[in-house]
Amino acid sequence: MPLIVQKYGGTSVANPERIANVANRVVKGWREGHRMVVVLSAMAGETDRLIGLAREVAEEPDARELDVLMATGEQVTVALFSMFLKSQGIPATSLLSHQARIYTNRAYGRARIIGIDTARILEELKKNRIVIVAGFQGVDEVGNITTLGRGGSDTTAVAIAAALKADLCEIYTDVEGVYTADPRICPRSRKLSRISYDEMLELASLGAKVLEIRSVGFAKRYNVPLHVRSSFTERPGTLVTKEDKDMEDILVSGVTYSKNDARVTITRVPDVPGIAAKIFNPMVEANIVVDMIIQNTSIEGLTDLTFTVPKGDLKKTLELIQPVAREIGADKLLSDEHIAKVSIVGVGMRNNAGVASRMFSTLAAQNINILTISTSEIKISCVIEDKYTELAVRELHDAFGLEHVRPRNRLN
Repeated sequence: MPLIVQKYGGTSVANPERIANVANRVVKGWREGHRMVVVLSAMAGETDRLIGLAREVAEEPDARELDVLMATGEQVTVALFSMFLKSQGIPATSLLSHQARIYTNRAYGRARIIGIDTARILEELKKNRIVIVAGFQGVDEVGNITTLGRGGSDTTAVAIAAALKADLCEIYTDVEGVYTADPRICPRSRKLSRISYDEMLELASLGAKVLEIRSVGFAKRYNVPLHVRSSFTERPGTLVTKEDKDMEDILVSGVTYSKNDARVTITRVPDVPGIAAKIFNPMVEANIVVDMIIQNTSIEGLTDLTFTVPKGDLKKTLELIQPVAREIGADKLLSDEHIAKVSIVGVGMRNNAGVASRMFSTLAAQNINILTISTSEIKISCVIEDKYTELAVRELHDAFGLEHVRPRNRLN
């Protein structure tokens, strides 16, 4: 029998009525002869509520205890879901992370899955039960509860699908798939029927909130087909899959943005070997993710170094970098939270010239100044003032013809 892993986000299970609707959808697949594993998030808003409670009792909650607290959100959801199924006479079993044997490292709040022992899940499936697994959480090598960070239930679902060698992993959310831009700010955006793993990885890393980036990485590594779709309609969504020749015909697949970054600049840094390592090592040890790094040309043995970090990590970053800046004799340590990163993504960029020029010209025509530029084979990102974000996304979407039927967004 085909094995399907389905994941439902917080809005899909936000209340008992929605839990019942999702359960009926799952039962339909089970009655059609599929083996069903369901991964659930906490109810919408529950994780934020729990974090708020923690901060009422401690200004800086202990990371281990915060994970213990936050993991209860998914425990509630899987229990209610299983209760409903059993009340309808459907065989079901709910499993928490230690029961499903989802093993992680000990990076509380940002844990990474290092292995899954599938024996218990397979045992339940052999009994023809629907298996409901708590997303977002795992256990470390000594049994401590860990959480995977925002969007972690996506990662749980794809990791389980990879471990079980599932036939399909369906990610159900409150949108119908992956769009060429955020429909809330770009009315002409359209849903993509297919997108490559690499494109989705870039979009996820650059601000698109449809899929968590680690889940896409798992899917690519283990060749797990992902179907992103809405839990509120029956319409097909977007298939995230291996790249093929047709995808290369498309110049740009999407425009995305992020307002979650802050920019840090260290001026007049000595341009000698080992300085970059000295600056960035403290952030590595603090698990702070550094994104764009730009170093200016050295003048008289000195250079300016600019990089971006998550906005929530800015305070900690400045605390770590200040003593290093003094030690190396740098001039100033500057920061800016009022920035946005706007990006275009597409595998067609590999074989087409002029993409960057069109992007830069489009922003210049709107008098939008580019503060920092970063590129890869299939993406170009520009840091701009955050007040221009929505305008930049709409103009770039139009400039590359993303409202048209594929593959008409070519340069020629």
